[in-house]
Amino acid sequence: MDIARGSINRPLYTWLIMLAALLGGIWGFLNLGRLEDPAFTIKSAVIATQYPGASSAQVALEVSEPLESAIQKMGEVKLITSVNRPGSSLIEVEMQDTYDGTELPAIWTKLRAEVRDAARALPDGVSEPYVNDGFGDVFGLFYAVTAEGYSDAEKHELATYLRRELLTVDGVADVEITGLPPEAVFVEPKMAVAVNQNIPIDAVSSALANANSVRPAGSLEAGPADTRLSAPEGSDSVTAIAGLSIGSQGDVVNVIDMADVHRGRISDPDLLIRFNGVEAFTLGIAGLATENIVEVGQNVDAKLAALDSRIPYGVDLKPIYQQHVVVEQASNDFLVNLAMSVTIVVVVLALFMGWRAAVVVGSTLLLTVVGTLFFMNMFSISMERISLGALIIAMGMLVDNAIVVAEGMQISMLRGKTSRAAAHEAASKTQIPLLGATVIGIMAFAGIGLSPDSSGEFLFSLFAVIAISLLLSWLLALTATPLLGHYFFKQGNEDSKDAYSGLMFRTYGKILAWALKLRWLVVAGLAGITVICFIGFGQVKQQFFPDSNTPLFFVHYKLPQGTSIQTTSRHLKVFEDWLAEREDVVSVASFTGQGATRFMLTYSAEKPNPSYGHLIIRTATLDAIPPLQAALEAFGQAQFPEGEFRTKRLVFGPGGGDPIQVRFSGPDPKVLRRLGAEAEQRLAAASANILTPRHNWREQEPVLKPVYANDRAQTAGVTRENIADALQFSTDGLQMGVFRERDRLIPIIVRRAPQEPYNIYDQVVFSSSAGKFVPLEQMIDGVDVVMENTLVHRRDRLPTLTVGADIPPDLTAATVFAEVQDTIEAMEIPPGYLMEWGGEHESSGDANESLGKQLPVTLLIMVLISVLLFNAIRQPVIIWLLVPMSVNGVVIGLLGTGFPFTFTALLGLLSLSGMLIKNGIVLVEEIDLVRETGLPLRQAIVEASVSRLRPVMLAAVTTILGMAPLLTDAFFVSMAITIMGGLAFATVLTLVAAPVFYLIFFRRAEKLEMAAV
Repeated sequence: MDIARGSINRPLYTWLIMLAALLGGIWGFLNLGRLEDPAFTIKSAVIATQYPGASSAQVALEVSEPLESAIQKMGEVKLITSVNRPGSSLIEVEMQDTYDGTELPAIWTKLRAEVRDAARALPDGVSEPYVNDGFGDVFGLFYAVTAEGYSDAEKHELATYLRRELLTVDGVADVEITGLPPEAVFVEPKMAVAVNQNIPIDAVSSALANANSVRPAGSLEAGPADTRLSAPEGSDSVTAIAGLSIGSQGDVVNVIDMADVHRGRISDPDLLIRFNGVEAFTLGIAGLATENIVEVGQNVDAKLAALDSRIPYGVDLKPIYQQHVVVEQASNDFLVNLAMSVTIVVVVLALFMGWRAAVVVGSTLLLTVVGTLFFMNMFSISMERISLGALIIAMGMLVDNAIVVAEGMQISMLRGKTSRAAAHEAASKTQIPLLGATVIGIMAFAGIGLSPDSSGEFLFSLFAVIAISLLLSWLLALTATPLLGHYFFKQGNEDSKDAYSGLMFRTYGKILAWALKLRWLVVAGLAGITVICFIGFGQVKQQFFPDSNTPLFFVHYKLPQGTSIQTTSRHLKVFEDWLAEREDVVSVASFTGQGATRFMLTYSAEKPNPSYGHLIIRTATLDAIPPLQAALEAFGQAQFPEGEFRTKRLVFGPGGGDPIQVRFSGPDPKVLRRLGAEAEQRLAAASANILTPRHNWREQEPVLKPVYANDRAQTAGVTRENIADALQFSTDGLQMGVFRERDRLIPIIVRRAPQEPYNIYDQVVFSSSAGKFVPLEQMIDGVDVVMENTLVHRRDRLPTLTVGADIPPDLTAATVFAEVQDTIEAMEIPPGYLMEWGGEHESSGDANESLGKQLPVTLLIMVLISVLLFNAIRQPVIIWLLVPMSVNGVVIGLLGTGFPFTFTALLGLLSLSGMLIKNGIVLVEEIDLVRETGLPLRQAIVEASVSRLRPVMLAAVTTILGMAPLLTDAFFVSMAITIMGGLAFATVLTLVAAPVFYLIFFRRAEKLEMAAV
């Protein structure tokens, strides 16, 4: 099929293709979905269960174990982990990576059924397990709301109003409010009155429980219709609750006569939030997965601006994170990089091939990119970090096809051929090799994009965009390039000067002739350099994902286990005040008791713990983060040496956990603690780069356990439950009913007045048999103090203790892991116990394993295509011998600049391999064609290589310079260096090593030629 000649003979068709690519690309760009990260399903659900009064060991044994056993029966489950605390179980279930988002709803339904069935056998007093499958929802528009001077009730009303209004915004899926101060109606009996009149606390509780309950009252048949009867409404105010009557031994008293009743804030909430030192609550807004997050964000901004006049004075709404701003900036940066890359291509081509070729190739490149945007929109591929990266990665390969065709056509026309004949000659001999090389380049990424696990789902857009853009570049190189060349290239005559007689070509020809003569020395030199570089690759820093270019970083602060949330909050306030005085700090959001709402796909919040504090700090610039981290850590260690203080940079991709982790699993918590302590010591001793080793079971806590005096208590009619209720009443209080206020259910708590002095032995408990209060001291035989594990972590139903450590910011986890691996693996692990590595070693290993499963298949396809292209073995072997050597330039580039080999660098290496193979295929194919004209082997090799010099050099130079704008991008800098350094060396491989290998493999042909002479 003569596509190139046809594109000139039928220009209308070609112009229509070009116009469709241009206009379709503009339409696609304007309508493309925009996200920060690819739409990705977090395949995890959380099951929360309450067991009030139970120890963490009881929770693990009586709640988590039966639930985990039931869940484990599901074949879809990949991993089950749980955190067991006194009174609560939190189980996280992760499903197999092979299930995509469309299959998860059915899996969650099955999970709920398993949990529901298992819950029937749970002990009395255990709440119904709550299954949360929205665990991975991302609320990318994240705001802090401050309302100084307003009451807690007014803050709740404000939050309800904001949520209701924002849910009406187009594209908004959900709005999550966190950090509102929890309220309660407190009933604080005057114990002197209660004891004097023998009014048991149960009587108060019963009156309160019935005061505000909702009960059915039936219906009344009235003629042809039934009329519903409504029960009398409950108490609608705190005053009404205070006026409730309590019957006691024939007398009736009002609650107000024997108790203080008031509405107030619960002193120990689950979460405390401040923004810039002011108490706040947060507003998380999630967009619909099908919507453009930039448009959703703009709609939200417009709505908030409209609400500004209706929001009370003194209420401020400040952004903590705005995903739409980040995404819009990324899109704008892409356009700038695209414009710079196309400009660089045009300028370089103009310098080396003239302005006509520059216009032809530059136009083809631009059409390819915008045409790709059209197909991205057609296939619902959003513009996000990975798809933008794919376009940038593909840029180097896109220009290749057009350069090869334009170069061949221009040279033929300079030699006197017509544009149609030149187009036919240039395209006919390269269209199949270019197609094969293009498919091979696509297949280099197929192992990543088509992987059936989570990495494949996350990176599918990478494969799809590269496939679309490369195939489109091949099509346009055979259609648009010949037509544009027909209009722009000038025709010479047969007597025109040889196009390859210039100094550059003559110099290269001499160097190549010398290399062919000293071929074994060249091979030995290349082999030596390759071996050295492979050894040197071990010195290259390894990092899974690079740091983000968003000027945010986190603080994780932990006080000893058991510290109250108020104490933790006071410590955080000291850090906030210190940061407020810094000019390089823009804002500080603090979260005490747990982490923030998931505002990024890669953000993972710390689970609830009163001793945990979290800061999200935004700086003026990225450069301000490292010195601020160091200063803040020094301040924290000096101010609160008892606390565990860590700062973390925001990273692209999964992260946030400890870079170094080792896990120990087994039945006995004492053995696990011993192994954990030994591991901490070994880590610290093995490397000075191990910072703050620690384990996730934290410190044991003292627990007071009254000893039940069985004989005396039973005689008095006092049960263990009575004693537990008496202790609960005298400390946190007993919840007895709820107070309804519109859509809110406010708990009613009966408790001892906080101002009264407290001593456990001074408490009283009501004796049902005696009908009066008796001293608690007589019902117990003292109080024991025991140390308990209040955090029990489990992994796949086994108690598991994880030791973690930080590393210096200038080192990678792989470097430090190599320093400590041997000493940990030398530990003596008792029978029945297991040691496993976690952290970045595990996560990067899982990713590499996933990639490794797919690479053999894609590699086989790539090799098969190269064999089919040549219908021979030796030519593909020559090309594939070059691939391992491509790492040479990568190692030199990364070691020379000091940047780590990241996941994006791996993608760059795959791209580099594709470019090298493509150039190799075109060069070897050209040598074969020249040999068919009857030239001697060496002369054919030199002439063919000289004819390919300019396309190879131009493709390399344009790609290398086109990557220059990415050197300032934190996410793509390692990839850019990989491609720039690797391609520079790969060009030498293509132009020198490939011809040398060709001569060696076809040496027998040269001998036959010499014999014939």
